[in-house]
Amino acid sequence: MADRDWSVELEEVIGEEELLKPRKQLEDTEIDITPMIDITFLLLIFFLVASNMDQATPVSLPPAEYGTTVATRASVFVTVDKPSGDEPAPVYKGDGVDPANLIDSSDLEALEAELETFVADTILEDDRKQYVVIKAAKGVKHRDVARVAKSVARVAEVQRLHVAVMEVE
Repeated sequence: MADRDWSVELEEVIGEEELLKPRKQLEDTEIDITPMIDITFLLLIFFLVASNMDQATPVSLPPAEYGTTVATRASVFVTVDKPSGDEPAPVYKGDGVDPANLIDSSDLEALEAELETFVADTILEDDRKQYVVIKAAKGVKHRDVARVAKSVARVAEVQRLHVAVMEVE
């Protein structure tokens, strides 16, 4: 049994054609990253949906570095309160939201003219008053404060204009 020619028997079993076929070339190995991208997007969507984005979380803000104090006796106050709905913000003469000092804000030109008159008259009555402080409520939009600041800045007697934010809602 030792003298047997195994190659002849192997050729008979497999066939000569299969033994002489060249080996298949392996392609360059490339990784298909499509499933990895799918999983990444699924994880991203999961974290966006599952995360809790709490907008009401209080943020501790550092104190202002460049804020200055303004003497109350030397200032004319104009208060801008938070509006209700889509109406313009109510503007009050003086410090506070006293309904007696409310300026009609339905006509913007009349509001600006009345503000200018109020500031000019108050400064002329008391020669110590030279500053204007606009106190805006927490939810007032910038356009409402800017409108008040623009009309107050037209008064020639105003030396400085300050904007303050009321902490109380």
